[in-house]
Amino acid sequence: MQHYTFDSSKAFVSTFTINPYQLGKLDGLSFAVKDNIDVAGFKTSYGSKPWLDAHPQAISHAVCVEQLLNAGARCLGKTISDEFTYSLDGESYFYGTPVNPKAPERIPGGSSSGSASVVACNLVDFAIGTDSAGSTRVPASHCGILGMRPTLHRISDSGVLPFAPSSSTIGIFANKLTVLEKVMTVLLSSDEVAIRPIKNIYLLEDAWEIVDQEIKKALEESILRLRQMKNIQVSSLTVSDLMGEKINLSTCNEKAFIPLQNTEVWNAIGSWIEAFHPEMGPRVRNGLEHVKHSDRSILNNALCLKERIFKKISQFTKVGDLFCFPTVPIIAPLKGELDVPEKAMDYYKRTMSITSFAGVACLPEISIPVAKVRNIPIGLSLAAGYRQDEFLLTAAKQLFEEFL
Repeated sequence: MQHYTFDSSKAFVSTFTINPYQLGKLDGLSFAVKDNIDVAGFKTSYGSKPWLDAHPQAISHAVCVEQLLNAGARCLGKTISDEFTYSLDGESYFYGTPVNPKAPERIPGGSSSGSASVVACNLVDFAIGTDSAGSTRVPASHCGILGMRPTLHRISDSGVLPFAPSSSTIGIFANKLTVLEKVMTVLLSSDEVAIRPIKNIYLLEDAWEIVDQEIKKALEESILRLRQMKNIQVSSLTVSDLMGEKINLSTCNEKAFIPLQNTEVWNAIGSWIEAFHPEMGPRVRNGLEHVKHSDRSILNNALCLKERIFKKISQFTKVGDLFCFPTVPIIAPLKGELDVPEKAMDYYKRTMSITSFAGVACLPEISIPVAKVRNIPIGLSLAAGYRQDEFLLTAAKQLFEEFL
């Protein structure tokens, strides 16, 4: 892999050094912060230069940044975010496309594109992103690194610009599971926990059915390895099996996730957009025009469905249980490929169907870079039950640490 610098990665909005407040669990580790998260003394762009120009600099660090500095980590800069974080591709209209060092001709994924890039380029030990529809998990898969979305609202989002509170959370990127575990322990305010045995791994059939065949084939070896592990039962199930009714991942996405996200996103930024009519990239402008006119009369139905999915999956999932599925259905597209509407529609529809599972059910999920297709990395995701983040981390180490 080519050697990248802070400049050649094209991933930073600004670079600086904020030293840790004291020694702690994260001594010696460096990190970067996605530019929808406040760092005191700097403006937060939200991926939009008009937003940057219209808002004052932050007077305080976001709580998650404070936690990391208090634990001994050093902050080295702010990274590119897709515009209003409303994207999964990582091609920023205002700031350009951060490098995907494992596949330089391809997109890094978004919206936490810069944070994924700086970790994949080995410029920092870990980076903070955010995740609603997959903005940490998707770029982690495309860039061949670890990316974790925790249980919804277990990490404070104070100082993070608003997006979709029913699904948005802080996310973390790292190259090493040991680093990811240390960082998440700090952010989750968690004590060290004993390793719990893995009892069941459920292969989520809905996800496996919608991925490209080459993705499925590339992940066969990892699944075979899981099947051969002693004292772990590996079996397949569908969302319908979980729910006891006819529901699939597309239902989770189109009937629960998207209606809520549309409503919340427009509530978060719609007033400002309508008042100031800022310049926007064409993809985001078209997307937000659709959001603006989305049907709010279905909101109650979406909320009720989300709650039903959350309850059913929470009741089903026991300590020791994991769900396993491909993180994304397709390898990282070539830069500019998603300008073709049909390709963009296919990419977003299938990807968000998979990512909506943890989003709607509020589950913790880790994307782990276990395979490649045509030398392009792909991730395999593990998800655990609600608030079982610590178990998920130890399970990922138990299953995959020796291969990373």
